[in-house]
Amino acid sequence: LVCGASEGIGRASAIGLAEQGANIILLARRPKVLDEVRNALPCVADGQQHNYMMADVSDWAELKNKLDEMLKAFKIDILINNTAGPAGGAANTATPEQYLAVFQQHLIANQILLQAVLPHMKDRQWGRIVNIISTSVKEPIANLGVSNTIRGAVAGWSKTLASELGPFGITVNNVLPGYTRTQRLGQILEERSKATNKASEEIEAAMLSTVPAGRFAEASEIAAAVVFLASPQAGYINGINLPVDGGR
Repeated sequence: LVCGASEGIGRASAIGLAEQGANIILLARRPKVLDEVRNALPCVADGQQHNYMMADVSDWAELKNKLDEMLKAFKIDILINNTAGPAGGAANTATPEQYLAVFQQHLIANQILLQAVLPHMKDRQWGRIVNIISTSVKEPIANLGVSNTIRGAVAGWSKTLASELGPFGITVNNVLPGYTRTQRLGQILEERSKATNKASEEIEAAMLSTVPAGRFAEASEIAAAVVFLASPQAGYINGINLPVDGGR
């Protein structure tokens, strides 16, 4: 089950997992895009099939209902939690409502997804949970106050789960993308340009100056880390925050 699978890192992760023979269920809000992504997923194994589930993770009742219906037909061995980042802004000026909304959309939605798929993983004594969050877990990112705070909460939730679920053969890990060519990067460039009254090209150059690799990542490069952590080969890797950020 790959969340936020309609574009960017979520979509790339779905493709990468499908290339390894996994049956994919895509989760996002836009049915037309989901249908397009599903039809584009590779099938490399006999009987391999892909499906999608349309749901808004900020609507708990809808999410629970859709999960209950989906789990009547499918068992989930791998959960990829991936939700779009919140708008930028300083931590000290954000409203309580902004913090609460993002907390619900990220951590609480992750908890609902976890609790839905966990019984099968425990029964099987095998499971993989990979959360795609942010390098702000290691170092807060300027002008992303709410995001920095909630991403850190998700990292603490994940580390706690890794200890609780390890005895069941279930691993819980986080992938921390660096600057990656996605719609989210475009949003950050635009917000910083407006906040500083500088051209987006100048903002982009300043960002790249902090990256030893000297370039932005492609979504497929982040997905490669997700696919590995979801694999049988990663069974002894548990409770980590893995930056994929070009050395930044």
